[in-house]
Amino acid sequence: MGGDAVKVPFLDLNAAYREIEHGAQARLRRLFRDSDYILGTDVRDFEQALARYVGAAFAVGVNSGTDALFLGLRAMDIGPGDEVIVPVYTYIASAYAVSYTGARPVFVDIDPETYNMDPGRVRAALTRRTRALMPVHLYGQCADMPAIRRLARRHGLRVIEDAAQAHGAAWKKRKAGAWGDGAAFSFYPTKNLGGLGDGGAVVTSDKKLHARLLKLRDYGRTARYEHDAIGYNSRLDSIQALFLAQKLKRLDAWNRSRRRIAGLYRRLLRDVAGVALPLEAPSAYHIYHIFAVRVKQRDRVLEGLRKAGIGAMVHYPVPLHLQKVYRDLGYRRGDFPVAEAVAQEVLCLPIYPHMTDRHIHSVASTLKRLVQE
Repeated sequence: MGGDAVKVPFLDLNAAYREIEHGAQARLRRLFRDSDYILGTDVRDFEQALARYVGAAFAVGVNSGTDALFLGLRAMDIGPGDEVIVPVYTYIASAYAVSYTGARPVFVDIDPETYNMDPGRVRAALTRRTRALMPVHLYGQCADMPAIRRLARRHGLRVIEDAAQAHGAAWKKRKAGAWGDGAAFSFYPTKNLGGLGDGGAVVTSDKKLHARLLKLRDYGRTARYEHDAIGYNSRLDSIQALFLAQKLKRLDAWNRSRRRIAGLYRRLLRDVAGVALPLEAPSAYHIYHIFAVRVKQRDRVLEGLRKAGIGAMVHYPVPLHLQKVYRDLGYRRGDFPVAEAVAQEVLCLPIYPHMTDRHIHSVASTLKRLVQE
C-alpha cells in the first residue's frame, strides 16, 4: 500500500476554514458594521440558499440540530400520548427530541447493510398511538425514503427526516431533506456543512409548518412584545449563517472529494480479510460524513490505530435501547440484534475533503496490518 506511516487526524477543520476565509471575513466585517446579529440579513440569505439547495420551499435556522428535530416535531403537534418511531442505532439526540415533546420514542432495528431504518421493521412497530416516523440518514447515506413515505401515507403518519449527517446526500437524485414533511439539519462543526459552533435548520415545503416554526424558534411572538404560543429561544446566529453560506457554495465539491476518498479506501481495503466495507445502496448518493468499516476485535484495532497516530473513532457503541436514560421503555439486550452487532464492530476511519492520498494509504496500510495480527 506504499508510503511511510504518517499521523492522520480524524478531521481537519482548519483546511476548510482556510478555503472560505477571504469571503467569510468580508461578510464578517459587514456584519460588525451593521450590528445585524439576530435573525438578520445573513440568516435570511442562508435560509433561502439552503432551501434552494435541498429542493424545499423553506428553511428555518435554529440553534442546534437537536432543536431542529424537536421544533419540527412540535410544529407537527407531536406531544404526550404520541409515539414516534426512531432507529435504535443513531445519536441519542434523535430520541431526545421525541422525549422533549412528551411523546414516546419507539425503537426499531436497522438494515444490516446500510445501518439505516429498516422499513420492514417499522410496520411491526406501528400502534394506534404512532404519529410520526423519524428516518435517520446515518453516516451520510439516505434511508429508503420511497418505502418510508409509502408506509407513512398508508397509515396517515408524519415524516421528519433526521438529516444531521446528510448535507447533500440523495436517494434517486432527490436530496435528503426534500422527502419528508420536514427535515432537520445540524451544523455542528464536524458536519459536512459545519459552522463555528452549534446551529441547525428545519427545511419544509409545508407553509403551515413553516409559519409555526418561525414562531416556535422566536418565543412564539407575533409582534415584538406580543405572543400567542409557547415558544423558545432557538435562533441561528448571524455569524453562523454567514460562515455556513460560504461553506454551502463549496459543499458539493467537498462531498465529491469525500466520495473520491471513500473510493480509494475501497480499492485499498477491498481484499483485506476481516474488514467489512460500508455498502452504498444502488439508489443512494452517499456523501460519507463517516466512513464506517466493521472489524472483529474492534477495540484492539482502534487502540492500535490511535497508537500509530491515526485518529479513528467509534460512533454509537451503545445502541439507544441499552442507554440507562431509556431503561424505563422496557427494552432488553437482544431486542435489536443487528444494531447490537454493528455497535460492537463499527470503526470510523478518518475522512475529510482535504485528505491527501498519503494520508489514505497510511490509514489503510495500518488497518490492514492490525486486522491481520
